[in-house]
Amino acid sequence: MASLYIKDPETAALADRLARRLGTTKTQIVRQALTALERSIPERPSKMALLAALDDWRKHHPLPPQSGQAADKAFFDAMWDDAD
Repeated sequence: MASLYIKDPETAALADRLARRLGTTKTQIVRQALTALERSIPERPSKMALLAALDDWRKHHPLPPQSGQAADKAFFDAMWDDAD
């Protein structure tokens, strides 16, 4: 049988108070709290799901066509009107 030992006295006392107030066990209180926390945190998507979402996004947001210009220092200097 697995066990869970709560080392923090305040946390153990809180679990005990809630268990008594609700007429249940500390185990049930911890189970309910962990279940609620698990539900509140979304599952991490798989790598395949992320890649599929990225592929879908790329289909709906394609890159513009290439300009054919070289993206070198002269290109950026001309774009920013910054000649050395």
